Amino acid sequence: MDIAKVLVVDDSITMRALFSDVLERTRGIQVIGAARDASEARDLIGELKPNILTLDVEMPGMNGLDFLEEIMSSKPMPVIMLSTLTKKGAESSMRAFELGAVECFPKPQHATPAEFDKIADKLGKLILAAANGKISAPKAARAASFVGDFNWNGCLVGLNASTGGIEAIQEVLSGFPVNCPPTIAVMRIEPGFAELLVTKLTSSIAPKVVLAKDGLRLEQGCVYIAADPEAHVVVDAWPNGHIRFLDKEPVQGFKPSASLLYASMAKTGASTLGVVLTGIGDDGAAGLRAIKAAGGATMVQNAETAMVQEAPLAAVATGAVDVVVPLPQVAEALLKCCSK
Repeated sequence: MDIAKVLVVDDSITMRALFSDVLERTRGIQVIGAARDASEARDLIGELKPNILTLDVEMPGMNGLDFLEEIMSSKPMPVIMLSTLTKKGAESSMRAFELGAVECFPKPQHATPAEFDKIADKLGKLILAAANGKISAPKAARAASFVGDFNWNGCLVGLNASTGGIEAIQEVLSGFPVNCPPTIAVMRIEPGFAELLVTKLTSSIAPKVVLAKDGLRLEQGCVYIAADPEAHVVVDAWPNGHIRFLDKEPVQGFKPSASLLYASMAKTGASTLGVVLTGIGDDGAAGLRAIKAAGGATMVQNAETAMVQEAPLAAVATGAVDVVVPLPQVAEALLKCCSK
């Protein structure tokens, strides 16, 4: 694993100091500099050669989004955007994802050492994974919109993505027909981002898209975004199943847990497909093993097209993966598994 050489960009001297302190505690991370605005950051990038940036959205002069666009067009590198937990912050974060940000990390509400201590582990893992992953999947090879007839064979689909997952999920779903298989997408994103994602997908893809809720019936032609950090999502039966929420502790550190969802899908004994996309950690890997053991199908995005390779590689390491495909081919391969 390469050393993560971080440049912290934030107009607040307090924020620069607190983020630098938090990151320096993580083994494998070196904060090589800090900048107060885009102009200073531009000079330090050339001088210090960081391999990852943390970038504030709101800065004097050129704002963070405009600077992110400049970085991605002139000197692409992994960028973690720092955002606020507000509607405006969520909207900015969605734009940052479109421009190529690896992740949008919410700032603590209070700039105190105690509040920053709470995020130290999570932010450190994110920085390390991003610095050792890809910047983004190839933009020129987007999945084409579905053309033709789709005859569903009754298979239930589960998708899992974390870091880099918004772009990956959008790409996969762009290739879905209006009568797609019932699909549950487990994502670890802030709740405000999830609502905006549903709104954006509703206007850009053929199937219906809704936030997963306890008791919702699983129906053909619908995609369910499961991103509530307070609830695990499982399936009570298949066919004619419903989404159920479980109030349990995190499973191997994850909530909602894709592995728990996939295990519940496997338990039904019916036709199921589990898919692991880009992300940090190994969530979904054990679940794919359960689906495979129950006679279901399993699929993984290949590491070469994953923004962060950790989750796909962990899934492949289980030995329970049927198909490994590049991101632009996931939709086609998935629909093939679910067709009569």
